[in-house]
Amino acid sequence: MPARETIYARIVDLIGPLNKKAVPLAEDTSFSNDLEMDSLTVMDLVANIEDEWDIVLPLNMLPELETIGQVADAVAKLTK
Repeated sequence: MPARETIYARIVDLIGPLNKKAVPLAEDTSFSNDLEMDSLTVMDLVANIEDEWDIVLPLNMLPELETIGQVADAVAKLTK
């Protein structure tokens, strides 16, 4: 089970290439508001996260995951 800090750091790495405006990334960085990601980009990121940890992020959970920190929490919970 990876530590949440490790998960968060790796998610930040995965967001890097998708962060077209070089927005500073933090726990409370929002995918839609701060990073201005469209749904296709978000789905690419979700696929990368799922592949990275061999998990499935339930579709009904995705609307609740608005920030990097929330995604890190969800991945940490799913990898337990």
